[in-house]
Amino acid sequence: MQRVAAIASDAKRSGRVHFGLPGSFKLLALAACLSVGACGPQAPPENAPQAEVDADWAQIPEDTAWGEVSAVDTDSHGHVFVLQRAGRVWEEPFPSDPVAEPVVSMFAPNGTLLASWGVGETVMPHGLSVDAEDKVWITDVQREQLLRFSHDGTLEMTLGERGVSGADHTHFGRPADVAFDGDKVFVADGYVNSRIIVFDREGHYLAQWGHEGSGGGGLAIPHSVAVKDGKVYVADRENARIRIYSEAGRLLQSLDTPGYPYAVKPLGQGYFVSLEGRDAGERTGAIIRVWRPDGTVERILDARGPGSTKGHDLAIGADGTIYVADVEGRRVLALELAQRTKDD
Repeated sequence: MQRVAAIASDAKRSGRVHFGLPGSFKLLALAACLSVGACGPQAPPENAPQAEVDADWAQIPEDTAWGEVSAVDTDSHGHVFVLQRAGRVWEEPFPSDPVAEPVVSMFAPNGTLLASWGVGETVMPHGLSVDAEDKVWITDVQREQLLRFSHDGTLEMTLGERGVSGADHTHFGRPADVAFDGDKVFVADGYVNSRIIVFDREGHYLAQWGHEGSGGGGLAIPHSVAVKDGKVYVADRENARIRIYSEAGRLLQSLDTPGYPYAVKPLGQGYFVSLEGRDAGERTGAIIRVWRPDGTVERILDARGPGSTKGHDLAIGADGTIYVADVEGRRVLALELAQRTKDD
């Protein structure tokens, strides 16, 4: 694992390393369950080594409005950006009024809170990613928009029509995540459209691929997207698999996961990390897998913290530290990827 930690650290120094089912998926799952009698006993939980996790990494003032932690990423200075809903919960129908408290917090690597912003800018924020220029991009599933902010929180650009869902080049369907490569912006769109849509940095449409389904071109809630070395990594959540594409959308690799992947991040040299927020028995948790370039798994860690945990996103620090957005535990979990466990 020292090799993997070194890859993670090198990748961060050289550049970015970077809930709810639509009704159709619910009906399909129920039909399959009834037709084949698949609603029997739960699959047993995975016996993964328990990682040493710091559940109190984020030093949050007692008077801070804090809620579901939805996303996390790091910038070029090593700061850790955290997106949380400030007391608002994922409950449909979504409200229409903006969150009246800061939703973005910037921390030092040791967990010290440095800044907070985002008052009145989002309604149901979901994904956050920081690009190579340290711009902060946020997806909002209620607003149906992708928002780009300066490093200190000034809104600079908005893509999509506020509150209007659609599947054309100017609308989104509950966008989940965003990633970058040079001047290209890749959006995991998302809970409704089940596609990857690509823009340039000024918001001009370039390309798209994917549709709702489980076959060759199908996606079922692309929940996370990341790009590195010409490859686009997608957490195809409800199909329980990782999909790897060329930047033109050609499928290069499809890897089944035992649980449901909520996030994926490349490490470099073909290695990447995935996070499963639910297992095959629908139990929430935080299973981290380190994947080799050939699609085999090098290591598995159970990154649960004390109490209830549901891993929703992850980021990789310059020193190889993994930061997990725990949406159910309302916290950030920090752990070392190269740590030894009692099973090693």
